[in-house]
Amino acid sequence: MCKTGDNMIAKKYETILFALINGAFMSGFMSFVITFLNIGFIDNFIYLWLSSYWKAFIVAFPIIFLVTPRIRQAVNKLIVK
Repeated sequence: MCKTGDNMIAKKYETILFALINGAFMSGFMSFVITFLNIGFIDNFIYLWLSSYWKAFIVAFPIIFLVTPRIRQAVNKLIVK
């Protein structure tokens, strides 16, 4: 039986984990949609999509990692407390 906190990731990794998960999801979803809109479902669609996916992820991950803290700061300034 697992206790709360077992196998959990340390708080210090929150930003990198967020960037990893968000980057994987968004780059996968967006590359899928854009590939479909550009070429439709053709015979090698999956290959072309996955080719675009990894390239998009390589760009998305560091951008999200670097920009997210600044966006959170800006949002916090805009929110009424």
